Amino acid sequence: MRVASIFSDHMVVQRDAAIPVWGWDVPGQRVTVELAGQAAAATAGADGRWQVSLPALPAGGPHTLTARGSETIVLGDVLVGEVWICSGQSNMEWTLSMAANGAEEVAAADFPAVRLYMVPKRISLTPVDDIAARWAPCTPKNAATFSAVGYFFGRELHRRLGVPVGLINSSWGGTNAQTWTSAQGLASDPALGGYLEDLARARLLTEGEAEAAFQAARREFLAKLPQDAGNRGFADGWAAPDHDDRAWGSMELPDFWTRTGLLTHGVVWFRREVIVPAGWCGGDLRLSLGAVDKNDDTYFNGVRVGGLTWAEAPQSWCTPRDYTVSAGLVKPGRNTIAVRAMSNYTGGGMAGPAMLMQLAPADRTKGQPVPLAGAWRCRIEQDFGVVPQVPEPASPRDQNMPTALFNGMIAPLIPFALRGAIWYQGESNAADAARYRALFSALIRDWRRRWGLGDFPFHFVQLANYVSQGEEADFADEPWPRLREAQSLTRSLPRTGMAVTIDIGEARDIHPRNKQDVGLRLARCALALDYGQPVACLGPQFESLRREAGALRIEFAHAEGLRAEGGVVRGLAVAGADRVFHVANARIEGTCVVASCPDVKEPVAARYGWSNCPTCTLYNRDNLPAEPFRTDDWPLA
Repeated sequence: MRVASIFSDHMVVQRDAAIPVWGWDVPGQRVTVELAGQAAAATAGADGRWQVSLPALPAGGPHTLTARGSETIVLGDVLVGEVWICSGQSNMEWTLSMAANGAEEVAAADFPAVRLYMVPKRISLTPVDDIAARWAPCTPKNAATFSAVGYFFGRELHRRLGVPVGLINSSWGGTNAQTWTSAQGLASDPALGGYLEDLARARLLTEGEAEAAFQAARREFLAKLPQDAGNRGFADGWAAPDHDDRAWGSMELPDFWTRTGLLTHGVVWFRREVIVPAGWCGGDLRLSLGAVDKNDDTYFNGVRVGGLTWAEAPQSWCTPRDYTVSAGLVKPGRNTIAVRAMSNYTGGGMAGPAMLMQLAPADRTKGQPVPLAGAWRCRIEQDFGVVPQVPEPASPRDQNMPTALFNGMIAPLIPFALRGAIWYQGESNAADAARYRALFSALIRDWRRRWGLGDFPFHFVQLANYVSQGEEADFADEPWPRLREAQSLTRSLPRTGMAVTIDIGEARDIHPRNKQDVGLRLARCALALDYGQPVACLGPQFESLRREAGALRIEFAHAEGLRAEGGVVRGLAVAGADRVFHVANARIEGTCVVASCPDVKEPVAARYGWSNCPTCTLYNRDNLPAEPFRTDDWPLA
């Protein structure tokens, strides 16, 4: 006798909706479930599975849920309120502790009526029926490792609605949308047939064959990237404890070097001294660095004590480093740690989190760890420049295999009653934006069909600004604006909302730390569209275009109080019949922008925010940013 793990102490069940409860018992066993004075019964089938449906309840609690079959299961502290699933890739997975002002936000994350459920990472070729997880109250300890976007979204709903809120975090960094979609969902659109072919091949291959094919594809992929020219820094003594690093720069770690403007891709050394108590000598030490993106060689007093490469471990960019420092290397007083970090594809740096960065005796009875977060010396060894992003091959047995995460991390949650979903994903599909138009819509329809709750709310984040190419970037040939357009078109589906974040990204970090505004803008979508509250959720949106003498008059909807941050309209470009875009001069007139350019005598089309990392300055009176758009329908590269 057991219930599905989504039912546990401290859970939140959806208010004002039928409440499915299911589990397993001896085949043929009669099972009765009671909650808040309501009861329902069912009989376990031949496979042992049973499911009941309890009548809708108003918000409140705490209650006790009791399931009686061959045994009795009692779950306490059950609340009734609003339940949302939070899913996507790394920007949804990004924890509260790593958000802007993370320490302060974690310390304040004490909301007893907000409950958190973390879905464990699991890959599967077929749908699984259960997972191993439990609900937990929102305390600083529990919230620290929970989705920052999910937390800020749920906190705002709780404050505004005054009811319990349950948040289910089912996310995985670096994942594409097809892995979060079922086979039936992919089969719903002919444009997605290639994903089904990938899945069919995966199912035909043995584990050994699948791994061999993946490794061959990945070797080919890695060979196309800039290559490490050799460890010149070590040869020049950069790891040695007596090396003079006073002329080196400084960086606060953990951080990505792209956030500091240091460089885009390449090799960077980090050094710092640490004071080792005399009592630690004579025994091994444990050196923990958190994650290093992507390769590292780590030295202690000039001797290499560990390292990991992206070729060895595809998830090296987010794998915490833990190395043993042998007793013979340790001396009392000043010791030197040096880390050679290399990244030749997206990002780079020592990502932490800070809580994992520490030096400690292997025998913990000898004292408390010494924290290593803070100022480190840094120096560039190699600069690869900007590396073009080409799709990384996905293993037919990894988390990006089509359907893999739907099967392992979504299917076990169905049909748990919920209000809706929030979604932050798209970075991993940016190279294939045309197909994403069909894929993202198929995913939303798939989830709704599976849950059987009709068109439940589905709100998502449009990709933020990232990867700066300068203001004069080609407005026709960058991948992220195409993906943003695909996301925008998805709002043709009913009960969808989009949080525009074109103003709060970071040019050199794919993981912007400002998760507060992301969560709040998603919450605005829910409050306005689902809960009927008088909350603005839309920034200025392109409505119409009219040609004037040498200029274009662009009319916006939701543009009351239209203004330009800093007084200058930026991010807008115009083109003539030659389809070559030039940065525009623009002025605001009411809810319109009039745009022109000396290099375009007769403009016919405009684009706003149409680059990977535009600087966009248009807002309305509600301080919501204008949505990127293009007025043309010209074919994209």
